[in-house]
Amino acid sequence: MKVDDYEVPEDLLYTDGHLWIRREGDLLRLGITDYAQKQIREVLFVDLPEKGAVIERGLNIATLETIKRVVDLSSPVKCEVVEVNEELQDRPDLVNSDPYGKGWIVLVKPLEDLEGVLAAEEYASLIKEGSA
Repeated sequence: MKVDDYEVPEDLLYTDGHLWIRREGDLLRLGITDYAQKQIREVLFVDLPEKGAVIERGLNIATLETIKRVVDLSSPVKCEVVEVNEELQDRPDLVNSDPYGKGWIVLVKPLEDLEGVLAAEEYASLIKEGSA
C-alpha cells in the first residue's frame, strides 16, 4: 500500500515509533519504516545491540545517527537479540535505500507476547495524520 510517497507493506506489523515487524516463525525481524527513513534522512551510522542481549520493552534496541541527529529505536517487546544486520556497519545507507529488505536492523526472539502493534491500515492512518 502507498500512502503519499511512503510504502507501507501490508504483510507487516508496525509500532507508533515507526518500526516494522515481520514474523519469521518464532522470531521477529525489525527495521524502520519508509516513512521514518525519509523523515530522518541519510543514516550515517547504526549502533547495533550485542547478539544474545536481552532488551526490555520500550528500551533502546538500536541507534541511528544522521548528520543532524541521533535516533534511538525502542524495542516493541521484551526480547533476546538473535542476529544483527552486520552489513549496516559498512553500509548504513541500506536503511535508507532498502528499509524493508537489506536495511533490516535486528532479528529477535520475543520473551513476551507482542502487544500494542499496528496493522498496515492503522499505521497508514498514523502517517497520514503525521504528514498532513
